[in-house]
Amino acid sequence: MLDAVWLIPALPLAGFLLLTFAGKRLGEPWAGWIGTAMVGGSFLVTLVVFAGLMAEDEHHRTFVQTLFEWVPAGSLSVDVGFLVDPLSITMALFVTGISALIHLYSIGYMAGDDGYARFFVYLNAFVFSMTMLVLGDNFVLTFLGWEGVGVCSYLLISFWFEKDANAVAGKKAFITNRVGDWGFMLAMFLLFTSVGSLQYTEVFAHLEEFGLAETTAMGIALLLFVGAVGKSAQFPLYLWLPDAMAGPTPVSALIHAATMVTSGVYLMARVNPILGFAPDALDIVAWVGAFTALFAATIAVAQNDIKKVLAYSTISQLGYMFLAIGTGAYVAAVFHMVTHAFFKALLFLGSGSVIHAMAHEQDMGRMGNLRKYLPVTSVTFIVGWLAIAGVPPFAGFWSKDEILIHAWSSSPLLWVVGTVTAVLTAYYMSRQVFLVFFGPERWRESQTVAHDGHGLTPDHEPRESPATMTVPLVALAGLSFVGGLLNLPFKGAFHLERFLEPVFEGRLAHLDVGTSLQWGLPFVVLGLAVCGAAVAWWIFVMGRVGRSTVEPELLEHGWYYDEAIASLVDGPGRAGATLLAEQVDARGVDGAVNGVGELVRRAGTALRVSTSGYVRHYALGIAGGAVLLLGYFISRTGF
Repeated sequence: MLDAVWLIPALPLAGFLLLTFAGKRLGEPWAGWIGTAMVGGSFLVTLVVFAGLMAEDEHHRTFVQTLFEWVPAGSLSVDVGFLVDPLSITMALFVTGISALIHLYSIGYMAGDDGYARFFVYLNAFVFSMTMLVLGDNFVLTFLGWEGVGVCSYLLISFWFEKDANAVAGKKAFITNRVGDWGFMLAMFLLFTSVGSLQYTEVFAHLEEFGLAETTAMGIALLLFVGAVGKSAQFPLYLWLPDAMAGPTPVSALIHAATMVTSGVYLMARVNPILGFAPDALDIVAWVGAFTALFAATIAVAQNDIKKVLAYSTISQLGYMFLAIGTGAYVAAVFHMVTHAFFKALLFLGSGSVIHAMAHEQDMGRMGNLRKYLPVTSVTFIVGWLAIAGVPPFAGFWSKDEILIHAWSSSPLLWVVGTVTAVLTAYYMSRQVFLVFFGPERWRESQTVAHDGHGLTPDHEPRESPATMTVPLVALAGLSFVGGLLNLPFKGAFHLERFLEPVFEGRLAHLDVGTSLQWGLPFVVLGLAVCGAAVAWWIFVMGRVGRSTVEPELLEHGWYYDEAIASLVDGPGRAGATLLAEQVDARGVDGAVNGVGELVRRAGTALRVSTSGYVRHYALGIAGGAVLLLGYFISRTGF
């Protein structure tokens, strides 16, 4: 069964090729159904491979399938092959499973769009790239998938490129991610120089036998972390993700919540043997994650766009995952990655259902009391809210609090930062639920179309989405409810931890927390989160405090960080680039190249007078040269 692993990326690739050449002819909805079937088939194959892996001895659950040699270059040999182990198959399961649900959702959401077939071409290409990223058996193949999802992200964010804002958002995401890619590439160069291979199994075997100098390990780890910061939208490279909401909502759910943005977390978990030789790098990862989680949460409390609230929430939750990586809680990071995929995909798709019902209106200030009109959407969205807020028994409670316990064990200050973030999360997600599904029907009070053409007209009311959209919502709500069963903190119930243990071996952090704290801390966090939700109710349902008081312009503008970067790039950045172009490039590089050409031209012009074009002149020159050479040799021999 393990031999079928190649089909996991092959099916989405086949869907991409088929829809590329026949998508327009197939039209709507067949292009969508075919794209969905291909990804659904990929999920079924992943289940088969998972069953085969489970049948193996739990200490030998590693399988490598090599298809062919790709890059034979001296001592560098790169194969196209797949690594099947507990970590890669865990990633593949939720990537293909959630992607299939989002494909199904897109059949209804994208109905009537002029680019319907093209949308599914991009989605299938993305799933192919993402599966290559998580299944590749070497750094180069992972990087190939890494770049593939970056290109697909650009195409999908700017899918409605007729609007300038969408095109700019796509370019912003693409360029920002190139900064991270620079770090990934340098890390590969340094790793190959140090170890002599880029194959995961060979690199890790070398580390186990010979070790790695701490300075070298630190350099590789931090460079890889630069790549992870770009792809997983951590500070300071997070600023592409909020603008990425310009793409269709299924894109936000698929790429910017459940799959692509988890690539950085996956990469850091995959290279855990390297991180084991760089403890200082782990501290940096933990603090960057904790700061990002808190920073993004403070911005989310003042956003009015329904999708941007979730975008900043995604940045914050990814910060939790890096906090877990930095404290050595690799299983907790993967656990939260999976549960987050469930409830965040649910929340994004739920927001898409709201936007669909509200004629593409995204301002929560124009919504209210939608639970009356969208019963399935509202109930499932509330499930997602309870999951991300960390309310038991929903999935987010188990995964988030496992991270916070490890944070306490590492540094109580990290726990404080994580707990404040949890309280803010409960507050801003409650705020979103109350503004959208409760309170007065503000959309009815001013039934006018917004300045951008979006919003309900006076003779329309919101309606529930079609079954192709609500069925995925129900499925994801179920997963958000039971997802915590993957890794319950009870004796004998650590299913995910036991499954992943061979990947992390002895590098998992051991909790230095007493039993009372281990059980007490999560309920302290829960009590504080409930207080955060209560404050949101008091403000946004009871109306006891004006919104302007709790939503300062500073937070609404994201601490003006994006504007500051834009000013830096457009001011000193542009001036510096112009200076480099005019002085270094035009005068220096071009001047040197042109100078060599001019020197050769003048030398040729000067030498041209010595050539007449007559053969007799050349023969005479040759004869004269021969006489001179003969005279030289005679003088050397002493005759």
